[in-house]
Amino acid sequence: MRALPSRLRPALAALAVAAPLGLWSGAAGAVVRGEVTRDPDGLRGSVVRIESTTGEMCSGSLIAPDLVLTAAHCVMRKAGYWVVAVDRNFRQRRLRAIAASMHPDFVPGTTPETQPGTDLAILKIGERLGPDFRPLDARSAGDIAQGDTVAIAGYGVVAENRRGSARVLRQARLVSLGELQVANTVTVVADRTTLAETAGAGACLGDSGGPILRGGPGGYQLVGVVSWSSGAAQQGRVRTACGGFTAVTPVGQHAGWINARAAELARFEPGEAMPAGSRPHPADWTGGR
Repeated sequence: MRALPSRLRPALAALAVAAPLGLWSGAAGAVVRGEVTRDPDGLRGSVVRIESTTGEMCSGSLIAPDLVLTAAHCVMRKAGYWVVAVDRNFRQRRLRAIAASMHPDFVPGTTPETQPGTDLAILKIGERLGPDFRPLDARSAGDIAQGDTVAIAGYGVVAENRRGSARVLRQARLVSLGELQVANTVTVVADRTTLAETAGAGACLGDSGGPILRGGPGGYQLVGVVSWSSGAAQQGRVRTACGGFTAVTPVGQHAGWINARAAELARFEPGEAMPAGSRPHPADWTGGR
């Protein structure tokens, strides 16, 4: 994949206000300038919300009836986690996470933009979702090439000062600008019209862990997971961490780990020995909703 075009490098100044998108405190919940997803056969059946007993929220993708792929920083804290899925009648189902597995390269305690490892995790939920839901296939994701058109979806806020706008699934179309080397290497996507130079569509608070997708309705392919975002290069006096770049962990580069860990977690049942590299739902996760 080619590097970020030199004409876009002034936008890197916006990284000073970059933020992890899954944390309500000190961070960038719905897709900025996105469209509300109302199609009962659309991404509603594939994209879920992740909530913790400490009040934090992220997004995630079903990759099996009982497995969710998300960002590792969304589940690194010792807390209880719940997955909220929405059925065809737009009724919410709240499911307890019973195990989590973070990528072995992930370094807890860092922020997403200073993370030297891989910001990916898989959650196993306590029951299998039925035919109302459509897991996304990450096994043949491939790379996100510069210039590719992709979709983003998430339950985050439409702006940092509009916390009440979260928990509604929104999506938007973005374009890949190529790779960006920060502490690790991510792919950056942005609004095709503004190219992160001025405010446009992208991820915001609560969208961490949500999917980056190739294709369209009936044929979506999961190609990335949202990690963090930045504000646009040109901002007014009110600084923001949304509306510029969206930094993405490409799924194709980690398909081997995703497939192996997903197969192990799919077989795991409470009371059994945990798969290597995974952790059970801690004892104190059981309290609170």
